[in-house]
Amino acid sequence: MRSRSGSRLATPARRAASRGVPVPAEVDPVARVLVDTPLAHLDRPFDYLVPAADAAACLPGCRVRVRFAGRLVDGYVLQRRAGSDHEGRLAYLAKLVSPERVLAPEVAELARAVADRWAGSMADVVRLAVPPRHAGAENESPVRSSSVLRETAPDTPVPGGGKPETEPLGADLARYVGGPSFLAALRGGRAPRAVWAALPGKRWPVEAAAMVSAVGDRGALIVVPDARDVARVTEAIPEALALQADAGPAERYRRFLAVRRGQARVVVGTRAAVYAPVVDLGLIVVWDDGDDLHAEPRSPYAHARDVALLRAHLAHAALVLGGHAVTCEAEQLLRTGWARPLVATREAVREVAPRVAVAGDDREQERDAAARTARLPSLAWRTARDALRTGPVLVQVPRRGYLPALACARCRTPARCGHCGGPLALASSHAVPACRWCGRPQSGERCATCGSDQFRAVTFGERRTAEEIGRALPGVPVRTSGGEHVLASVDAGPAVVVATPGAEPVPAGPGYSAVLLLDGWSLLGRADLRAGEEALRRWLAAAALAAPRAPVVLVADASPPAVQALVRWDPLGHAERELDERELLRFPPAVRMASLEGERAVLAAFVDLFEQPAGAEILGPVPAGDGDRERLLVRVERADGGGLAAALRAVAAIRSARKEDGPVRVQLDPLVLL
Repeated sequence: MRSRSGSRLATPARRAASRGVPVPAEVDPVARVLVDTPLAHLDRPFDYLVPAADAAACLPGCRVRVRFAGRLVDGYVLQRRAGSDHEGRLAYLAKLVSPERVLAPEVAELARAVADRWAGSMADVVRLAVPPRHAGAENESPVRSSSVLRETAPDTPVPGGGKPETEPLGADLARYVGGPSFLAALRGGRAPRAVWAALPGKRWPVEAAAMVSAVGDRGALIVVPDARDVARVTEAIPEALALQADAGPAERYRRFLAVRRGQARVVVGTRAAVYAPVVDLGLIVVWDDGDDLHAEPRSPYAHARDVALLRAHLAHAALVLGGHAVTCEAEQLLRTGWARPLVATREAVREVAPRVAVAGDDREQERDAAARTARLPSLAWRTARDALRTGPVLVQVPRRGYLPALACARCRTPARCGHCGGPLALASSHAVPACRWCGRPQSGERCATCGSDQFRAVTFGERRTAEEIGRALPGVPVRTSGGEHVLASVDAGPAVVVATPGAEPVPAGPGYSAVLLLDGWSLLGRADLRAGEEALRRWLAAAALAAPRAPVVLVADASPPAVQALVRWDPLGHAERELDERELLRFPPAVRMASLEGERAVLAAFVDLFEQPAGAEILGPVPAGDGDRERLLVRVERADGGGLAAALRAVAAIRSARKEDGPVRVQLDPLVLL
């Protein structure tokens, strides 16, 4: 018997389709979807039916829209399945946004692991890993095709002209103990792990290029702090595709697709690039892992270095943590045997390292009575004048601006704004003091302690320093680099460059003729667990730009360990000492810590729900900023870090399900503890 349409008896699915009702796909009709929701108690995948019309295009990794809690929300398909564990009725996918499989399976696995380790949600991590969609970019031609790295290092200029000489890519790494064997391991397809204490100089991008070349046809990922480092790496590795936020939303998505489609083998970018879906990943390099730009300011606040460690483990890829300085976290990897040191011989260091002098040592004190108190002692002036005969001089100052901090000239009480209590600063020599928080001018203000109307400078910014040097060295060009005006490079001619940490321009030629490191007390005197480590990192980064054997003058007391490590150019020894002290005091990375911050009542309610792991220690709460905000720390042994993260996620889920008001900032392994 035939139906009125002329066909045999229609199946229920066909009859439903004829009425416009969707029917499920015949094969694997269930899609497991990661729903983009901020609710912690819903941090899990949900099952939806796949319409038959989308069965071929709806694959793991593509974007979809689903109806969730009465509204349409975004999501990603994680898996196609034959059935569901859900006993009730399943809803259909509302829309297949795009068949482009943007969420790679290995990135989804990494996102889940990151969320579990740092007590966050997977949706938050995926939001960092996958950029927003631009439909036009999906239909464009490929950005570029992958190519093979050259086998020689970039040409280096020959003094006096002539043809540049090229050397085999990897010759630089021969100066490191274990360098050739490390490259051999990469060429053999193994996954070595190393902590790389880079030699001073400008050739670290070339050395990174040698590592990338040794990986062969496998993918490589280089994560750097900022866009200037991205430019330096892409100059050494023209084949590398840059992933960075300042490329713009459309261009960033276009480049992301090129990586996802396997059109780019080498990727370089800033912290979010650690999630780049590089095909067949064989090597991850994280440069200058001590830079705070690697710390993600958004939930779950994971550090790019730690994400790279986790990804290297999951992908069975090689990992290199590199920099002129060595962090305590990197030293701990060496101490546990998880990584091996890649350190140059002392002979190689002596050949290229600058000659460091400390203005506050006993010898200079005998020559100049003001050597320890003057901001620019006679040693610094002599060094700068002599060096300007041959090339540029770099002057590093810790603070940007003109006079970023003021105090009462009589009682030394810090000057504060009468409206909001913020610190007062001077923007120029002709300006009146103004608040750095609210911007209100403070003309006629008096000290709240003694009533004086006179103020003095506490710290000096790069613009005030440049003004003083310009008056002392007439006829010498003085340039500044810092804040919104950062120089990428400077010429080899005589000039003074005043820069803040991280904004030092790369000099042409062999390097700066001299480097002056001012206000060392400002970096060492910070109320921060990492003050010494961070001071040494900033000094090494600036001194590394000096020409081989060029003079470096540090204006600081000679006794602190960070100062002595700079003089000896011994970053690894300083990291060993720092980690020893942190193990005694039970500070990270010897232990794992969680920081909880919120309003007093909200934080107390959070702690009441918190089932602390065995052996956990709660420190605080203590006031955190203005108002009634408080902060407390939870400390556990490293082996119990997973339990701590799970307990914190459980509390967040309970509060989310109850719709409790008041946010609590939960951050594991925070950079700032004090």
